[in-house]
Amino acid sequence: MKDGVRRAVVLVSGGLDSATVLAIARAEGYACYALSVEYGQRHRSELEAARKVASSLGAQEHRVVRVDLGGMGGSALTDPAIPVPEEEGTGIPVTYVPARNTIMLSIALGWAEVLGAQDIFVGVNAVDYSGYPDCRPEFIRAFEQLANVATKAGIEGRAFSIHAPLMHMNKAEIIARGTALGVDYAQTISCYQADEAGRACGRCDSCRLRAAGFAAAGLPDPTRYVKKNS
Repeated sequence: MKDGVRRAVVLVSGGLDSATVLAIARAEGYACYALSVEYGQRHRSELEAARKVASSLGAQEHRVVRVDLGGMGGSALTDPAIPVPEEEGTGIPVTYVPARNTIMLSIALGWAEVLGAQDIFVGVNAVDYSGYPDCRPEFIRAFEQLANVATKAGIEGRAFSIHAPLMHMNKAEIIARGTALGVDYAQTISCYQADEAGRACGRCDSCRLRAAGFAAAGLPDPTRYVKKNS
C-alpha cells in the first residue's frame, strides 16, 4: 500500500479470463493498473480488446509493453510457420509459448514495485485450460517466492502477493462470476487465430473452451465468429 491506496497490477490480455480477473480485483477494492504485453502474438486485435476492457472496467492506467518472444519462436502463437491446431490433442499443445507467463509476471512485478503495489493479479486457470505448465498453482507459488527474494520491496518487508483467483474455477463459473461483476464479454477475444477485426475462428482449443463455458453457464455467447461452427 502506498499513500493509503491499495494498488494492484493486473495482467490483461484481452481475453475472457483476464477481464474477469480485472473485475474481481476492482470489486475487492484495488486501484487497478492494467498491463498488456505485445509479445509477437499472431494478431494485435487482442491488444485492442485489452484496451477496451481496461477502460470499461475502470483501470487507473493501461500500459502495453513490447517483448519480442516471436524472435525465439517455438510456438504456434508466435511463429506463423507453425499452424494452430484445430483438433483436440494430447500433451502440452504447440500453442504453449515458452516462458510467456514468467516474462509477463516479471514485467508486472517491476511495474508493481515502481507503483508501490504489493499485489499482482493474473488470470491463469488449471481446470478448463490447455495444460500449460505456467498456469498451475505450483508455478504461481514459486513465482511469488521469487518475487519476494528478487526485489528491493520484498527484501525490505513489503511482500508481494500473486493472486490467481480463477485457478480452481471452470469456465462456466468464471463467466458467471464476471457477468455478475459487469464484464462485457463481447469486448473480449479468446481465439488463438482471430482475424484483424477480432473475429474468432470457432475451431481452436481456446474457442472450444470459451463456447463450452457459455453453454454450461446458460448464457448467450457474444463471440463474433468468422464463420459459425456448423
